[in-house]
Amino acid sequence: MIGVLALQGAFARHVEALERCGAEAMEVRRPDQLEQCRALVVPGGESTTMAKLLLTFDLDRPLRRRLAESMPVFGTCAGMIMLARGVTDGRPDQYSYGAIDIDVRRNAYGRQIDSFEIDLSIKELDEPERPFTAVFIRAPLVERAGAEVDILAEVDGHPVLCRQGRILVSSFHPELTDDDRLHRLFLDSIS
Repeated sequence: MIGVLALQGAFARHVEALERCGAEAMEVRRPDQLEQCRALVVPGGESTTMAKLLLTFDLDRPLRRRLAESMPVFGTCAGMIMLARGVTDGRPDQYSYGAIDIDVRRNAYGRQIDSFEIDLSIKELDEPERPFTAVFIRAPLVERAGAEVDILAEVDGHPVLCRQGRILVSSFHPELTDDDRLHRLFLDSIS
């Protein structure tokens, strides 16, 4: 069972992508649902709002515990921010889980009106000659990646897809395309 944090963002699109890849997926809104999951997707949205909702729905401590137990997690956009070690340009009460050794700057690619798509070459995809169309919406910029972080794709010299151990994060929204290769890459890493 793969959970998708369903507090905000395009969580339903992640569920659909995981199911197209053959996984059983469920929306997670409660601690007991999180406990049923072998892995978790943390979707995009607004990271400070998501952090408040995690507290409201009593998911903060269970998520911290599952991360400490090495639960595999795929964070996209705001999910990347939530999983990063450091966050700049956040609110004073902004926090993150420190699950991957990266520092990110919130909304570094601009406002909603500055959203864009770009074709990426991504290491480890099953069809490397076929680019992955990445959708960037108020995306975070990775300013620092630790030595243990594997950078799988970059835009203008900045990492936009990173992995460390069982944590995969992207600055962009793979769920907004019909290309499920990143969801499949995540699923393959937890098999």
